[in-house]
Amino acid sequence: MITVDHLAVSYGHPNRPTRVVDDVSFDVGANETFGLIGESGCGKSTILGALAGRNKQWTGRITIDGQMIGAKRSHEQLALQQMVFQDPFGSLHPRHTIGRILLEPLEIHGINDRQNRVETVLRDVGLPVNFRYRFPHQLSGGQRQRVAIARALILKPRILLLDEPTSALDVSIQAEILNLLKDLRKRENLTYILVSHDMAVVAHLCDRVAVMQNGIFVETVTKKQIIDGTVTHSYTKVLMDGSRGYVPKTPIATYRSPVDIAG
Repeated sequence: MITVDHLAVSYGHPNRPTRVVDDVSFDVGANETFGLIGESGCGKSTILGALAGRNKQWTGRITIDGQMIGAKRSHEQLALQQMVFQDPFGSLHPRHTIGRILLEPLEIHGINDRQNRVETVLRDVGLPVNFRYRFPHQLSGGQRQRVAIARALILKPRILLLDEPTSALDVSIQAEILNLLKDLRKRENLTYILVSHDMAVVAHLCDRVAVMQNGIFVETVTKKQIIDGTVTHSYTKVLMDGSRGYVPKTPIATYRSPVDIAG
């Protein structure tokens, strides 16, 4: 579904560019969830931006569903993949109702049967249809993120680009959103690329995970390797240790990650 060859992204002055992503290559199969994990600033979200068309200053080759894409894309190419952002409040217009937010992509792409699509997609993400008359500030963080997922789904894409979609939520709500995404992928035959800094989250949702450091891939591992602890690169081991959280010598409580809660 996705092929990326020798992707490089630089920012700053043309004479003194800063290389953010350096010669990255990977493939993602249809209906697969591919994870990108690493510390803040390593280039994970920059890769998503290049795939989504938000970042046009890249070199290399990107192929989506058999089509080579460039900086300028058609409406059909843009609709093929949609993004879900980290902050479920900042990504929704505060003065628009949920219905207005969901109608906007349909209007931009000239798609009919709009009211029916809005009602259907709200049900798909587990929200009542009458939520279309509410504003974002009237919803909880988890409900807002469900709206953000609904907005991404309303164009019926084949790919979702997930930029840390649970990191701004409470642990119990994170589990609900992770399970929703897992169910939607199976039901709608979707392909995901998930950006996260939490190894437990990507291990729960992803089939394979690329570990990024300073703009490059240091290791690509499978879900089984993460669960078994058979990763090889020292940086990957550091991320795994960090995802376990603080463990005191004398335990005072049992830490439960969103993955533990999700089961």
